[in-house]
Formats: sequence, C-alpha cells, structure tokens
Amino acid sequence: MGKRMKKLVTMVDKTKLYSLSEAIELAKNTASAKFPETVEVHIRLGIDPKQSDQMVRGTVALPHGLGKSRRVAVIARGEKLKEAVAAGADISGDDDLIEKISKGFFDFDVLVATPDVMKDIGKLGKLLGPKGLMPNPKSGTVTFDIERTVKELKAGRLEYKNDSFGIVHAPVGQVNFETKKLYENALTLIEAVSRSKPPTSKGQYLRSITVATTMGPGIKVNPAQFSK
Repeated sequence: MGKRMKKLVTMVDKTKLYSLSEAIELAKNTASAKFPETVEVHIRLGIDPKQSDQMVRGTVALPHGLGKSRRVAVIARGEKLKEAVAAGADISGDDDLIEKISKGFFDFDVLVATPDVMKDIGKLGKLLGPKGLMPNPKSGTVTFDIERTVKELKAGRLEYKNDSFGIVHAPVGQVNFETKKLYENALTLIEAVSRSKPPTSKGQYLRSITVATTMGPGIKVNPAQFSK
C-alpha cells in the first residue's frame, strides 16, 4: 500500500456501517487522482451464482446519467435505421456495419440491434461476446423500440449483473457530481437490484454494500436501510 492510499484509509472507519449519503460524501473526499474518478457501488447478494435461476441481471436508467457520453451503435434495417439516426445513435448501419465489425471495428460502448437482424449478428458472437458488446434481450439491447433505447443509453441507462461471486459492480457517476445526484443515482441502482431478487433466493438478499471511487478505499454502507 502506497503513502497516498495509507492516508486515505485512515479517513474511513472500517468498523462503521455508514448511511448511503455519508458514504458518498466520504468517497468524494477520498478522491485524490488527477482525473475525475468514477464513484462505484458494489453489492454482495445472497444468491448462489452457480444456479442459473438465481442470476441477477437488468437495466436501470440513472436519473443523472454517468457523466460521460457513451457511443451507441445500432444495427437495423429500413425505417428502424432512420429511427436510430434521428434518436442520436453515434454509429448505425445494416450489413455494412456487420461487415465492419467482423474486420475489427469496435469504436462504440454499446451495440443495439433489432430482433430481425440478430441471425446475421450471431456470427459476430466470438468477437462481441468477450468484449461484453453482444446485444442481449435481457439487457434491453435487442429491441424494436430503437428511439427510446438509444435515448436512454445516451442519457445514462446502465446494465447490471452479478459476477461469479454473486456481487454486482456498477458505476453511479463521477466525483465531480453533486452529492445529492450521486446519492439519487446510487439509490436508484440499489432499488433496481433489490427488485431483481430471484424467487429462489433465500435469507438476507442484500448482504453488503460498498461505495468507493476508482482509486479510493471501500466504504461500507449499512444494507439494513434498504431492507424494505
């Protein structure tokens, strides 16, 4: 642990469970990098990630976005392609974009596709899958509602899912956001994850919640405040 981190760690009481607003305010105070650090929320869930019926996955539109523009690409045909352009998609195309991606083009953060083109996108699975860019109905990126989806993604719609340890990791903004905005983003995420509780999950669902910045120490939040 370097001198910088040692100093930051002393600012956090490891024996205390903070309220969400306290944790966010403290996280902002621990940010010391020369760039605007991202504020992250990590939620450990009472699920068995090895069981397919206990996977937690969904999308949520954060009220204040993420503080950075996301490049949205759309593969569609006909009127839906025009809809993508009108909605503000950064990149759009049909077979031409599929061909471009097959040759190594990945200059986008999220890929949206209409259901009728998925059979053609399937061949890109080995390229898009490892990068987490493959369109998926569960994440809302396979849809005919192109206009709404593009606008929500540009505004800060977030996809969340648990990892192999049953933990959801997600950004909720940057340290230069107002505390109130970060709080509302974080609360919206936690509520969305809470609503995604699998019916087969037993016992305490929200096991622990931690707030941290990109380069800062973890700050434990009391999960009991979200038990309802």
